[in-house]
Amino acid sequence: MAGTAHAECRPQPLPAEARATVTLDGEHLTIEQVVAVARGRARVAVAPAARKRMDETFALMMQGAAEGVPIYLFNRAPGSGRETPTFTGDPMGPENRPRLEARVLAQFQNGANAGVGPEVAGEDKIRANMLVRANGMTFLPASPQLLQGLVDLLNAGVTPVARTIGGTGEADGPIVGNVNGVLVGRGEAWFGGCRMPAADALAAAGLKPIAPAPGDGTVSTTNADYTAQAALLVADARRLLDWADLIYAMELNGMNSSVTPLFMPVQRHRPYKWLNWQAARTLGMIRGSYLFGEDPARIIQDPESLRASAIRQGSAWLAWARLAETVSIAINGSDHNPAVVAGLKPDDAWELNTPQALRYRITGATAAGRRTGYIFSNANWDPYPLDNDVEAFTIALANMDVAVNQRLDRFNNSFFTVIRPTDVIADLPRTPGLAAGGFAPQGNAKVSTDLWQEIQGLAVPVAPAGHAIIATVEDLQAQTRLKIARADTAIDRSFDLLAQNLLTASFWLDVRKAQDPGRAFGPGPTAAWAAFRARLPFRGAVPDGRSPFAVAGGFVREVPAAGLMPAGPAMPDGR
Repeated sequence: MAGTAHAECRPQPLPAEARATVTLDGEHLTIEQVVAVARGRARVAVAPAARKRMDETFALMMQGAAEGVPIYLFNRAPGSGRETPTFTGDPMGPENRPRLEARVLAQFQNGANAGVGPEVAGEDKIRANMLVRANGMTFLPASPQLLQGLVDLLNAGVTPVARTIGGTGEADGPIVGNVNGVLVGRGEAWFGGCRMPAADALAAAGLKPIAPAPGDGTVSTTNADYTAQAALLVADARRLLDWADLIYAMELNGMNSSVTPLFMPVQRHRPYKWLNWQAARTLGMIRGSYLFGEDPARIIQDPESLRASAIRQGSAWLAWARLAETVSIAINGSDHNPAVVAGLKPDDAWELNTPQALRYRITGATAAGRRTGYIFSNANWDPYPLDNDVEAFTIALANMDVAVNQRLDRFNNSFFTVIRPTDVIADLPRTPGLAAGGFAPQGNAKVSTDLWQEIQGLAVPVAPAGHAIIATVEDLQAQTRLKIARADTAIDRSFDLLAQNLLTASFWLDVRKAQDPGRAFGPGPTAAWAAFRARLPFRGAVPDGRSPFAVAGGFVREVPAAGLMPAGPAMPDGR
């Protein structure tokens, strides 16, 4: 793709991560690399072996059609027309190629109109989609120009405008069609911070529309829209859970807690590796804290929400690990129907030498070539188990958040804290409308309750759906879009809820320090407390006139908690 420059919009300066290059081979794409390309605008390349595999797959499909092998979406119609031939003979021959090229070009052009609003919010989700799609395309019968077109859009910073509604959640969402439209100069795109017609965006980036080849219309069935968003979700969830762990360690200090539930001999009685890891991680963050010293005023047991938080948080980490593993599988390999496998022979597996399998074998018997292999219809487009694990994480997060929310209010009960803040700091500043007593800045019980009510609703599973549509052929649907949207919202609201707890935890560290200036809190809480107080002092005006809640919410989103923690135990392997 090459074209002329456009003077109105230029790409914004790329961040430091953009100096890196992510090389796609179809099998080893990581969640971290998805984030680097989607948000850090790292460059993208394709491994030569992956390009060769795709070229061979493309050639095999052409060969199969020339031999008369029935191929879904190519020489057979889609959906309820799957038994209807669309052409016969060699697709690259003069009698077929012009017509097939015109057909796929029209399909790409029409893709610009796919779906209805709302539009996908954020360029990162579309960039992630294109990256994951390109990675999976190395297994598909796609043309070199189609794969290169996706790579060029990513590297040039052209992001198609895409819509969200219009599919069954099973490899048929509108995003792929919207991206296809931009590849051929239709629809709209973002470039250099400007929204414009796709043709203008391509020209401004120095690119030209691609000319799709026969067969490129067959590779538009992909779950890349949702697997890519799930990859970003996993990255966001990890940052969230890091903050949950660090704020919990701060609250233990603020409550003057009894930390015996975290002790390793206690943990060995229930050898759940993620729960044990969570306890060990928390102990490492508070090691050296005054909590391990003698204090006659410390009560024997904390409120249940504080005492069991390590269990709820460890369980959320377990659900996260399951989701991360599932996503890592989903963003590699292929979910395409049909599966085109070059070089496969009848003696490679017993089922391949049966009459049913041999019907779909390419023998290399025609003059078009000597390639061999198989092309099989399949159900790899079904997005499970990804859907289940996305929903399971949302539920686990809500079960963690109920403890987070309860902890906030326990600090208003002197049965647990033993002291009242005014017992230690007589001239505490007061802000009306905050927690009981009005001491500023603390978390607001009304705000946290409102947040929790929304999170609670997001944890209700989406009912399974099955409607016999398209001549009753497509009788299963997946709610991937809804489940990922719920998980995204749950993460966002959980950040807000943790921001409330950060305000209260920091306040009580101020109180405990005033109670005894010699107290230590452990490396994790101390670092987080100092960093947050640099942004929101205990006394003095809130920066920029913002509310304390806005400052805390921005802080937990902008500052990675992992950078404030001491080195802890390694995560358990896998699930």
